[in-house]
Amino acid sequence: MCGIAGLFDASRAPADRTLLQRMGDAIVHRGPDQAGDFVQPGVGLVARRLRIIDLEGGAQPIDNEDGSVTVVYNGEIYNFQQLRADLERRGHRFSTRTDTEVVVHLYEDQGERFVEGLRGMFAIALWDATRQRGLLARDRLGKKPLVYAQVGRRLLFASEFQALLQAQEIPRTLDLGALGEYLGNGYVPAPASMYRAARKLPPGHRLVWERGDVHVEPYWRPEYLPKLRLTESEAESELERRLAEAVRLRLIADVPVGALLSGGIDSSIVVALMARFAPGRVKTFSIGFDDAAYDELAHARRVADRYDTEHHEFVVRPNAAEVLPALVRHYGEPYADSSAIPTYYVCRLARESVTVALNGDGGDEAFAGYDRVRAMVWSELAGHLPGARWGAGLAGRMWAPYAARRGPRRFDGRVLKFLRGLGMPATSRYRYWTSNIEDAVLERLLSPDCAAEVLRDRSGAAERAWASGSALSAVDRALFVDVVTSLPGDLLVKMDIASMANSLETRSPFLDHEVVEFAARLPANLKLRHGIHQKYLLKRLARKLVPAENVDRPKMGFGVPLGSWLRGSLRDLGEDALVGRRARQRGYFRPDTVARLWTEHQSGARDHAPLLWMLLMFELWHREFIDGPTARREFPVGESVGEKR
Repeated sequence: MCGIAGLFDASRAPADRTLLQRMGDAIVHRGPDQAGDFVQPGVGLVARRLRIIDLEGGAQPIDNEDGSVTVVYNGEIYNFQQLRADLERRGHRFSTRTDTEVVVHLYEDQGERFVEGLRGMFAIALWDATRQRGLLARDRLGKKPLVYAQVGRRLLFASEFQALLQAQEIPRTLDLGALGEYLGNGYVPAPASMYRAARKLPPGHRLVWERGDVHVEPYWRPEYLPKLRLTESEAESELERRLAEAVRLRLIADVPVGALLSGGIDSSIVVALMARFAPGRVKTFSIGFDDAAYDELAHARRVADRYDTEHHEFVVRPNAAEVLPALVRHYGEPYADSSAIPTYYVCRLARESVTVALNGDGGDEAFAGYDRVRAMVWSELAGHLPGARWGAGLAGRMWAPYAARRGPRRFDGRVLKFLRGLGMPATSRYRYWTSNIEDAVLERLLSPDCAAEVLRDRSGAAERAWASGSALSAVDRALFVDVVTSLPGDLLVKMDIASMANSLETRSPFLDHEVVEFAARLPANLKLRHGIHQKYLLKRLARKLVPAENVDRPKMGFGVPLGSWLRGSLRDLGEDALVGRRARQRGYFRPDTVARLWTEHQSGARDHAPLLWMLLMFELWHREFIDGPTARREFPVGESVGEKR
């Protein structure tokens, strides 16, 4: 596991070692164990390494036998031993035991298509001196990040924005189209970023740079057709086999391995399968909260007891002001998923005992665990009933006054959103249900100067993805949208940043691409049974492995009490960041609208916590990366984000 950065320069000027040093230093948390670089005319590569496999011999960058191919790499290749054996039979010679060296020789053997043989998570930067070609590649599901910027005939890239922005020539102009995506999603979907000059390499894509020309192309996407013909018993057995193999492969390491255990069925299944293969007791890590509405410790403890794990748990009283400076800096662009805070804490707890932790990420996206998927099926059924859409619209208007007082994430707000979505075309309905803000609210929020650009294209990444899956059923179409938008843009970004900020590697068996491909081609009824029973096949397997109380309980999100925080411990920071002088002078939002939202929330008349949190994270990012960029100033972790500059 590493952080990587570098540049390709068509002018063949000597790479600036000082710049490379700064880029590497900015991501030292991703790899505190070893630093290395590679510099030749027109190319510079730097790696910060977290030692996981071949602790002594795996230093990066790594070359092939004659030094013509050089790679830096972030991630883990779980089939590297099989690939290595095949390459050795074909005459390749290895000098280390690390999976990184397999990447070099596989490129030698297969060229640009080498990524198609990799099973794992990765962000790769490779230099081919013979062809004067640079190549970037990102894993299929988007576990590992890779951002880049093209400035003239020079390409710069890094694992995180704070490293990329060490290059002074990258302008920090805000992309207003990306601002619209952020306000709708709470994150900016790839390939866009909040910086007009920078891009994210999308999951399952490779970028080829040759003499200043850039070509980006996909090499993988999930395929949901044709459907597999299996009985339920056969499907369950095959799912168990594939998940067990995915878990076994992710236990390969030369450092201690554990698991993040929430007590939900996904992480519980992972722990159950780990117990089959781990050489000793599995180490598990769980966090709880004083507020029972957010606490899952009892459920996690039930699984830990069943498998006699070495269980660690900690009741946290999350102090958002304590961790926000680090999170803002590491995410590098506005990111509004508040569950990043408890994720950060559980990763910090795990890092005290292990260097690698498995988790249950991806189970909902593969097996239909979200209510919005069920809602899409119901909406299609409603579309066949005479007057259903008219009735939904009337009910929505009647329900609106009650929902407004309760807040968008309470039951009332979710019912209202469902009713309103029923009256929309299917192409925009899913985007609406996954959006964090109503279009009418957005129009009232944006300043006149920004509104035209931000609202110019409201379709968004989710709507475009929905349109591209036109041949699929409602279930598979919704799952496809999640896999290519919110999974890599939100969930995996959250886990990568929160874990790597603590120098912890996390591995996700449910995101093994062979597991994802198998789940995709299952009949929809094995994922969402009769439009009601979510994760049907996965729960059938879970009943063999997990206590029944964990399988049948309602789903809990990994959330935090944002509403009370903004009225309590974060009130002063929010007051300054949202309605203070600097925020009012930005020009992005109408100051009177933001002030009204803040006042209504403080009085308890309305619950505006999700929207206010989005605006808060945007302002804190703006202060750090636009007003006073991290690239030009050190930002100590203990510094107050709200400090005047």
